[in-house]
Amino acid sequence: MAASEGEPRPLIPALKPFYDRVVPLSWALVRFAVAWNLIVHGWGKIVSGPAPRVLKAFADLGFDPPQPWFWSAFAVELVGGIGILLGLFTRFFAAAVAIEMLVITLVYWKSGFSWLNRGYEYTLLWGLVALAIALRGGGPYSLDRKLGAEL
Repeated sequence: MAASEGEPRPLIPALKPFYDRVVPLSWALVRFAVAWNLIVHGWGKIVSGPAPRVLKAFADLGFDPPQPWFWSAFAVELVGGIGILLGLFTRFFAAAVAIEMLVITLVYWKSGFSWLNRGYEYTLLWGLVALAIALRGGGPYSLDRKLGAEL
């Protein structure tokens, strides 16, 4: 049964003060996890640049010409990751990430589910989390909230 505030009662009632303090941070933690992952991937694209081997990998996946796809992925991952981390234009960037992950999921669909076999498991998970962020917005600890607009 849910507590009157809409949150479930803790299994150990003595932990209620702890939960009351940390639950508002949970959405910021989810945003941080997604943003960290995106920023690492975006940074990798800065380090490698549109090197011939990287562009070949995009082309081998069917993204031809590969350059626009490379730069789109870079923008979504690095710029979008920073936006999600800060909670700035959160819904826009999270929706862009969800779309990118959908595209990648469809590319890897034929390999099956398991990421160990180059399947779509990883991109499906991150795409669904990004979709949840796009639907929910930045949360209480976001620049969007400070600006008064959940963009």
